[in-house]
Amino acid sequence: MSSRANSSWLMNLTLFLALALTLMPLPEVLQPLRPYWVALIIIYWNLETGRLRHLGQAFLIGLVLDLATGTLLGQHALGLVVLVFLLERFRSRIRFFPPWQQAAAIAALLLNERIIQLWVIMLIGNAWPPLGWWLAPLVGVVLWPWLFLLLDALRQRQRLKST
Repeated sequence: MSSRANSSWLMNLTLFLALALTLMPLPEVLQPLRPYWVALIIIYWNLETGRLRHLGQAFLIGLVLDLATGTLLGQHALGLVVLVFLLERFRSRIRFFPPWQQAAAIAALLLNERIIQLWVIMLIGNAWPPLGWWLAPLVGVVLWPWLFLLLDALRQRQRLKST
């Protein structure tokens, strides 16, 4: 099997796991702390391999997420399209940032996505979300270095197996 096929297999598996983690039930107290797993996985694959960098891919993944979570159709799709657009625009810079600056860039991307979600929530007339709703991007930033190292190790292991 080629390394590109191995990479696609691993990327699809991580996207599926991110979706599963998104759908996994959590106690009500921990619900606001759930990071945006799908966005974190998209960010990793875009930054490290240049995969998942097309707006159409982000839109389709967002629609699947909308259908799976029961949100307004297009809500996550819009957020992921904007996230991928910004990520692609600044990809060459973010890739070479030191870890703390990379984490700050990830925080900005996740907060921007959260603002888009808030905008959609307000447009459809729902109530303002509680303050804990803003914790998810911060949890995502805290998890980012560990997730990055885990996915990098998996990718390295996959490359070694294919040679």
